[in-house]
Amino acid sequence: MTGRLATRRAVAAIAATGLISLLAACGDQTTNEGSGKGSASPGAQAAPLADKLPQAIRDKGEIKVGSDIAYPPVEFKDGSGKVVGVDPDLADALGKQLGVKFVFENGTFDTLLTGLRSKRYDIAMSAMTDTKDRQNGVDSETGKKVGEGVDFVDYFTAGVSIYTKKGDDKGIRTWADLCGKKLVVQRGTVSEDLAKAETAKCVKAKKGKITTESFDNDQQAQTRLRAGGADAGLSDFPVAAYAAKTSGGGNDFQIVGDQVEAAPYGIAVAKSNAQLRDALLAALDAIIKNGEYEKVIAKWGVQAGAVTEAKLNGGS
Repeated sequence: MTGRLATRRAVAAIAATGLISLLAACGDQTTNEGSGKGSASPGAQAAPLADKLPQAIRDKGEIKVGSDIAYPPVEFKDGSGKVVGVDPDLADALGKQLGVKFVFENGTFDTLLTGLRSKRYDIAMSAMTDTKDRQNGVDSETGKKVGEGVDFVDYFTAGVSIYTKKGDDKGIRTWADLCGKKLVVQRGTVSEDLAKAETAKCVKAKKGKITTESFDNDQQAQTRLRAGGADAGLSDFPVAAYAAKTSGGGNDFQIVGDQVEAAPYGIAVAKSNAQLRDALLAALDAIIKNGEYEKVIAKWGVQAGAVTEAKLNGGS
């Protein structure tokens, strides 16, 4: 799960009130046929937007999705091993419109766009922030071109939050308090980029460098913080809030300070696959209008991040 700026991007305060009480766990690869990721959808004849898909995908009957399935509540495995969350439920709804199954394959977040470029996946759907760098295939750290860019079908909005061990905030109450502290983040995410940006500010102000430890997934970062190996973590607000509510029965973590860098999550599609992109855009627009989108967002308690229309490449 991403995320997640090689870069998730302003200040937005998404209220944590009412954020779900659901099953938490980690994930791996699965399909979503009513119980996992991917859409248990009717056949193409019953799907109103099936004819918008590329013929090869219609023939195959599925859309292969790259995803970091360890990012609750966006995508994760529940206690029975089923893959659940915001993204798989939205995939179900999109699949009903398009007459195909969304088959999710697990991968570390920072490899998803590479997998998309190599055609291992048809799309990447993993709480991935829509940014101009990603649209243009530019590495956000070096500014160098790393490959063909992607298009994004934007479907949600989220920012980044700071979380600490509960009752032990290490004096961190604002982003400015991160100077001199050790942070844990997920690799290849906006959280990692924001940590680097804050470090530069701290060094310039001579307030002490931020030390950052990056992990393959957010749950590894949480484990490190829980064990006392860091002062705080950075993650997308829905994920940080979910961890604060559920980890250790709500006794492990707390959110401190304000959420920042609110930006759209997007479904990434290769620029060479415009027909698939446009089909997804139409399907998203359809589920927003028919109420299925709202049901999914409400189920997971993340209404404050909902969008009201389907957009293409709305990131900055």
